[in-house]
Amino acid sequence: MMMRKSLAVLISALVASSSVNAAEIYNKDSNKLDLYGKVVGLNYISSNSNEHGDKTYARFGFKGTTEISQQLSGYGQWEYNIKTNTPEESSAANAATRLAFAGLKFADFGSFDYGRNFGVLYDVEAWTDLNPEFGGDTWSRTDNFMSGRSNSLATLRTKDLFGSVNNLNFALQYQGKNEVANKPLTSNGEGWGMSSSYELGNGVSLAAAFAQSNRTEAQKADNNGNSAEAWTAGIKYNANQLYLAAMYAESKNMTPYGKTSVAPKTKNIELVAQYLFVGGAADGLRPSISYLQSTGQGVQTTLAADEASSVQTGNHALVKYIEVGTSYNFNKNMYTYVDYKINMLNKDEFTTRNGINTDNVLGLGLVYQF
Repeated sequence: MMMRKSLAVLISALVASSSVNAAEIYNKDSNKLDLYGKVVGLNYISSNSNEHGDKTYARFGFKGTTEISQQLSGYGQWEYNIKTNTPEESSAANAATRLAFAGLKFADFGSFDYGRNFGVLYDVEAWTDLNPEFGGDTWSRTDNFMSGRSNSLATLRTKDLFGSVNNLNFALQYQGKNEVANKPLTSNGEGWGMSSSYELGNGVSLAAAFAQSNRTEAQKADNNGNSAEAWTAGIKYNANQLYLAAMYAESKNMTPYGKTSVAPKTKNIELVAQYLFVGGAADGLRPSISYLQSTGQGVQTTLAADEASSVQTGNHALVKYIEVGTSYNFNKNMYTYVDYKINMLNKDEFTTRNGINTDNVLGLGLVYQF
């Protein structure tokens, strides 16, 4: 029963870790290789055409470790994602590498790795980014500095502060410059970040992170400054089948909105509550409810050329919704979920001009994983 309970908790956190049910395919001479993956049959129902229809995808990867000496080991991970909701002839454009990094682990000292990985800001964001489908999107983005998965990340991590302070974890990260032509929203200059977490006991943990980066020349064209930065703090409770988490973050020149814009400043909050039923007819059922809001400061509404002013600037909610959902695992390899995004954004000039969805979205998923 305890194993089943732990498994169901881990299944709910698949967004943060896709290798929960990894299958060992090689283990010999101190070398180990695990293969993992999942296929998600997913459909969205919404009045917004961009948020409606088939969203099915497949994801797979491997994790490997090798023992170099009694005090030193090596590791690597690679993960690939394929969207399968398009014709075969166009499917190549819908496939991408999510993770690819290699590193060394030095006994109790910690680990160091380099490659495509999660930014340290996501160390805090991960605590609220574990709903069945929707969540974790107030300010965290892929290929957006160190707020999500990104390239050129060198990361030093230690647990128990190099073995000197129990339950105190620390990470230090450097990111090299990534400049994509004509795509400033997925580019970044050199930067650094750090995160720390501490387990207080009785299921309560605290975490905080900070990151600062140079902006590219294309990004600085908006005259909002030469750097992008963010800080975030979070708290979670995970015990007695109950999971509660809260995250607050502020960003500067980092968070994109609409199709081409970046907010000069944002204030973001995410609240999550989940409960795992163990035993009885509801065994393995995990309902979830969340509230997410991101408020942009100094954001712009671009007007038509023939209007009196080309741009209007002010404060506006960029993300604001309530998530209500539940997941149910049939066994360790199969689960299903339903998740409803109750959008609280108003359809106004700002959301219309910037192409921001204001409609509700229902997500229905069936998952096979290994």
